[in-house]
Amino acid sequence: EVQLVESGGGSVQPGGSLKLSCAVSGSSFNLHWIHWVRQAPGKGLEWVSNINPNGLATAYEDSVRGRFTVSRDNAKNTAYLQMDALKPEDTAVYYCVRGRIPWVGLSNSELQNKTIGFWGQGTQVTVSS
Repeated sequence: EVQLVESGGGSVQPGGSLKLSCAVSGSSFNLHWIHWVRQAPGKGLEWVSNINPNGLATAYEDSVRGRFTVSRDNAKNTAYLQMDALKPEDTAVYYCVRGRIPWVGLSNSELQNKTIGFWGQGTQVTVSS
């Protein structure tokens, strides 16, 4: 059984930083893309970032590029999202997501559906002065 557990969320002031972790149980962590998705209050799911299985390819949504950094440690079965220069509009529940097929990432449309892939329970990030 694959389980994803996010941690590291909290409340920070604008300009602050947080580092989210996503611990993944089960085998084959090093064969799967990891995606980060967020959901702001009253809004839909929004893709934030992803990282490929060996960590050599990453991508970011335009509004977070240059402020967020995705990484992974395959020896620890853990992915990370370093968030710097946080803004109030970054306030959301952040989820990490893993697909079911090795080396195949999930599309943005698939990331709108929590029944596709494996999802963590989410961690709340609140940015407010």
